[in-house]
Amino acid sequence: MLQGKKIILGVCGGIAAYKSAFLVRQLKKQGAEVQVIMTPSAHSFITPLTLSTLSENPALTLFKKEENGTWNNHVELGLWADLMVIAPTTASTLSKMASGQSDNLLITTYLSARCPVFVAPAMDLDMFQHPTTANSLQLLMSHGVSIIDAEEGELASGLAGKGRMAEPETILEHINTHFDSNSKLRGKNMLITAGPTYEAIDPVRFIGNHSSGKMGLELAKEAQTKGANITLVIGPSDLDTSAIKTVIDVTSSKQMYEACNKVYSAMDITIFAAAVADYAPSNVAEQKIKKGTSTISIELSKTIDIAKTLGSLKKKGQFNVGFALETENEKVHAQKKLVKKNFDLIVLNSLNDSGAGFKVDTNRITIFDTQNNSQEFELKSKTQVAKDILHEIEKHL
Repeated sequence: MLQGKKIILGVCGGIAAYKSAFLVRQLKKQGAEVQVIMTPSAHSFITPLTLSTLSENPALTLFKKEENGTWNNHVELGLWADLMVIAPTTASTLSKMASGQSDNLLITTYLSARCPVFVAPAMDLDMFQHPTTANSLQLLMSHGVSIIDAEEGELASGLAGKGRMAEPETILEHINTHFDSNSKLRGKNMLITAGPTYEAIDPVRFIGNHSSGKMGLELAKEAQTKGANITLVIGPSDLDTSAIKTVIDVTSSKQMYEACNKVYSAMDITIFAAAVADYAPSNVAEQKIKKGTSTISIELSKTIDIAKTLGSLKKKGQFNVGFALETENEKVHAQKKLVKKNFDLIVLNSLNDSGAGFKVDTNRITIFDTQNNSQEFELKSKTQVAKDILHEIEKHL
């Protein structure tokens, strides 16, 4: 896949720098030519000798070679590369990239690069969650930089949470996907809905459900790595959506419909992964309802069926995918929805399956198409499930 590709690997000063050695080895195994550029602080975590030996090129840090004054030309480096990936990317380097503070060879090369750039953030939990880090990532995405999202797990500080650099295998997968010109999703406009909707009863209460939005977000992240142009419309959620370039946050089913309706006509593919409330209070109290009688009645009205409504507007060339979360007669209900809502594929998951459904990191799905074909999948992480769903979409495209 990477035979003959020229890749700059930037290495910053963080504990995850040791993983860079494994990434260099894997890139070389796939035939890539690798040029490592290290920040000065990276030397405290991994030696240039290790990276130069594995890459078969000198690992560069300084603007000039001290022994003879020869210039390490950042302009030539930037023009030479087919891809630049910085892994690990520290908070400091993210900030410098975003602001253009070119005080080392890595940043000046980034500013000179005409190739796609990937960053793999790695830092402690609180640093990753800090607003300045989020701002840097958002700004870099607006400049066209691709983010290989940090992972959750045990951190060097002893804390557990999000901030671990993606594993070398994951980074390699992103790189391979980038160079996979055969991906049918590349360049496609894709709308994905995710999460629940909250339907207000009064200013402090609502009707909702247990959806976390995890499945929709994983679909968005995976499709984005395949080159799709993602618009994610997501209901109330505490998930980190900073890796997605275009995110529209909504609360109610009405807001979700309005957001989707505005962009639907421009979409090639739409995945309706949100758990939209079927009913909403007919009348919303302007003030908090006080506790009074032992019972209370709330009149509910049907909400707009977003998938069905937009499905009725589907034009030739548009491809719609729906989800069905069922508790009984799962396959029958899913196949009925497939026809009723004008889907091209429907993804069934059942609350009767252990490890599937809301708020968990795994799912077990069956995918149906319009030709009465179905394919069952084993219980997998939602990241892997997203890959399976997108693979099926590509097959049917």
